[in-house]
Amino acid sequence: MSPFRYIVPICIFSLLTVNCNQTEDVVKDSRFKTPEKPVVQSKIDSVKYKNEIYRLDTLFTKLYKADAFNGNVLIAKGEKIIYQKSFGYGIKESNKTLNDSSLFQLASVSKVITGVATLLLYEQGKLNLDTKVSDILTDFPYKAITVKQLLTHRSGLPNYTYFCGEHIDNTVCTVSNQMMLDIIVKHQPKAYLKPGVRFNYCNTNFALLALIIEKVSKKCYSDFLKDELFIPLGMNHSYTALNIDSTKEHITRGYTMKYACVANDCYDGVLGDKGIYTTTYDLFLFSTALYQHKLLAKETQQLAYAPHSSEKKMSNYGFGWRMKNMNDPDKEVFHNGWWHGYRTSFHRRLKDSLTIIVLSNRLNKSVYSTGRIYAAIDGPKSGGSLQEAEDE
Repeated sequence: MSPFRYIVPICIFSLLTVNCNQTEDVVKDSRFKTPEKPVVQSKIDSVKYKNEIYRLDTLFTKLYKADAFNGNVLIAKGEKIIYQKSFGYGIKESNKTLNDSSLFQLASVSKVITGVATLLLYEQGKLNLDTKVSDILTDFPYKAITVKQLLTHRSGLPNYTYFCGEHIDNTVCTVSNQMMLDIIVKHQPKAYLKPGVRFNYCNTNFALLALIIEKVSKKCYSDFLKDELFIPLGMNHSYTALNIDSTKEHITRGYTMKYACVANDCYDGVLGDKGIYTTTYDLFLFSTALYQHKLLAKETQQLAYAPHSSEKKMSNYGFGWRMKNMNDPDKEVFHNGWWHGYRTSFHRRLKDSLTIIVLSNRLNKSVYSTGRIYAAIDGPKSGGSLQEAEDE
């Protein structure tokens, strides 16, 4: 996420809670067949991967000792975890250290999950990606924009964190997705571009997708993720900002580089572009389910991983995924995130089902330096760039 322009009153995190008619059981009459729980092997194979483990541990230990990293790491090939470790503090003020169960705000890595949720509705036959957004959200004033253009950041819309502040007063504590849409409908902020002209990364796109998921599924976004993703995949420690308990034992706080706690603000209530809290292991389960085609069909994933912006030559964007090496056997699909003291990185190399998850609750840019991680996994002669920062 990009920093927002407008200063708004800080609200207590617990006020974010809303009634989404949560249910503990997966809805039985859903047309989507609940995927089988992915088969995962959580025990690290320390013999087979001893060289990789040594290099990865050396890398992250050096970063931690240099005060350049605070967070959790999980690296896996297919269903085999190669490396999993925690470094530093979950809550610095009480000297509470991180562990495997620590919960992190995913920031813009949430877009990957929103994209998959949208494609679940596509596979269920409930959503056509070429449908106009205004055919679903009937008051939406930009009539030419399609669902696919939201998924691929080609809508041309402005970022809601730049225009909403003009239209909310000091009594507003939490902006919701619906409130964001109401502002769009009433004030029709000027678009940056005509739809489809070129790629323009914009958080508004995925906040609107969360509303589309709600309208099409007839569930609130938080419930849809829980029923269709979190429960079926065994992601038992995954929540949105609207249904997480801020007193949970494994909650973390987000910090600046100088360990100043970053407070919550009114935009925390907007979901889809951000707002998911989870652990490295739950995100690993999600990645494993994709590799095993237990969540989306292979053909659907190929659509999601295809480049959709021909004007971008060095990298590209699919349906909620950034990508590198588009025409190379080493193709990566990934997303990074940045919001309120959290920096996150979720990379997947398709050829060998590699998963790289680095979650930090401190503004360490080292989170984005996945070139060094690939070098540690593949060996010192593998090459690769050292810095791949993409602030979201």
